[in-house]
Amino acid sequence: MGALDQLLNAVGTWRATYKLRDPANTISGDSHSTARVAAVLGGRFVRIDYTWSDQGVPQGGSLLVGWEEASGAVTMVWIDTWHNSDRIMVLAGVASDDGTLDARGSYPAPPGPDWGWRTQLFATEDVLSMVMFNVSPEAGEELAVDAQYVRA
Repeated sequence: MGALDQLLNAVGTWRATYKLRDPANTISGDSHSTARVAAVLGGRFVRIDYTWSDQGVPQGGSLLVGWEEASGAVTMVWIDTWHNSDRIMVLAGVASDDGTLDARGSYPAPPGPDWGWRTQLFATEDVLSMVMFNVSPEAGEELAVDAQYVRA
């Protein structure tokens, strides 16, 4: 069984409450979210396109997820309108035994050192879980996004 199989079984449309958090708790909000999971290139990759809003302003994001069978490496390419603006984040990681895809990337945070970002994806027939963490060089990992989708 391949690491993308659970996501491939999640192809379709999903809905959730998108929970946005930040380490300082200065930004905290919940909004309606939809996600569309699609197989790409015959199931070699999976794309998750999702929408949510921040204070009523529509936002969107997209994750392209791949898995290299030979090495077991998981790769994600993430773009979105709120966190990344016009930047692309590449994340690398692994698939755990339960099927959770766990990948890490980083982003510039001038004038200090880069910060880390961690994304976890997990799917069953009934749930698509997307959880993201902000990783501060000083304070460590803090929940940034939690969206537990159900089929629409």
